[in-house]
Amino acid sequence: VSSGKLDDHFPLVVWQTGSGTQTNMNVNEVISNRAIEMMGGKLGSKDPVHPNDHVNKSQSSNDTFPTAMHIAAAKEVHEVLLPGLQKLHDALDAKSKEFENIIKIGRTHTQDAVPLTLGQEFGGYVQQIKYGVSRIKSALPRVYELAAGGTAVGTGLNTRIGFAEKVAAKVAELTGLPFITAPNKFESLAAHDALVELSGTLNTLACSLMKIANDIRFLGSGPRSGLGELILPENEPGSSIMPGKVNPTQCEAVTMVAAQVMGNHVAITIGGSNGHFELNVFKPLIIKNVLNSVRLLGDAAVSFSDNCVVGIQANTERINKLMSESLMLVTALNTHIGYDKAAKIAKTAHKEGTTLKEAAIKLGFLTSDQFDQWVKPEDMLGPK
Repeated sequence: VSSGKLDDHFPLVVWQTGSGTQTNMNVNEVISNRAIEMMGGKLGSKDPVHPNDHVNKSQSSNDTFPTAMHIAAAKEVHEVLLPGLQKLHDALDAKSKEFENIIKIGRTHTQDAVPLTLGQEFGGYVQQIKYGVSRIKSALPRVYELAAGGTAVGTGLNTRIGFAEKVAAKVAELTGLPFITAPNKFESLAAHDALVELSGTLNTLACSLMKIANDIRFLGSGPRSGLGELILPENEPGSSIMPGKVNPTQCEAVTMVAAQVMGNHVAITIGGSNGHFELNVFKPLIIKNVLNSVRLLGDAAVSFSDNCVVGIQANTERINKLMSESLMLVTALNTHIGYDKAAKIAKTAHKEGTTLKEAAIKLGFLTSDQFDQWVKPEDMLGPK
């Protein structure tokens, strides 16, 4: 069964009873019949291996299904998501270092702001991914808690003392992950706060990826009528009608993944809130969406790294042109001539179509040498 050879014998869909009982009994019956077959018995006879009396012994769907939920979620996080995020982190970090000496104009509210380096901008993305990994890892200790041994309502009826601990220890041994028995089985059956919490970290990560992918595609807009500060990899033709057009497909794919994960989190949140008395009855929906989010994010991180981030180039000519034309370099004059005079310089330059320097000299607020001494983008990159 675990090898997948009998997958055709599991026809059920997610939309079933909220405890996952149908799926649990599907597993019990397949295992029972396979054991009967191996022992030379008749399929469907329930003899000599009964699906309830033997396979489901000391278990209930109410504790077995959530145990499987936690095992699946933890394994996918470790095997798919975390490696993918590490790859993306490293790719962004490499670009941050590559671009560390490229000074560009910053933007706030989509308007020109003071300078920073392209490396600093990418460094913000690196930190977002780093924090995303940290948040996910911080949620895992609750996911490592297994409900097995709680049986129907959390009391452990029809089990023996020590059974729950032995199950958790065996699962930990088989998976190499630090699973333990849940300290309170009533909570682990009636609520799925651990998976809602995990989904919350995935939702936060989706927010980060949405921001990063949007920034990169907007900075790469153009090639002649957009910002054009970044040159993105040309992976495929972008239009069926416009020859030569190339689109930021990887960025767009990531933003759609992010949107799906955000939607999944809404469903998981609703599912997690539907624990009635001793049992949550949205278990299949919760785990379906958690696994979907984990896999989408992990796969998207790898694809975005390989097909976009590693190939990003800085358009230094365009970056320098935009920075030299920015009116917000005037901010460096605040501490020398005050906010009001600096603002007048910027407004005059914008209105008359002149440079900041020309406007400053015309207004008589400072000399040419003073402007050259005080307005230096390379001196505007941090505290003094």
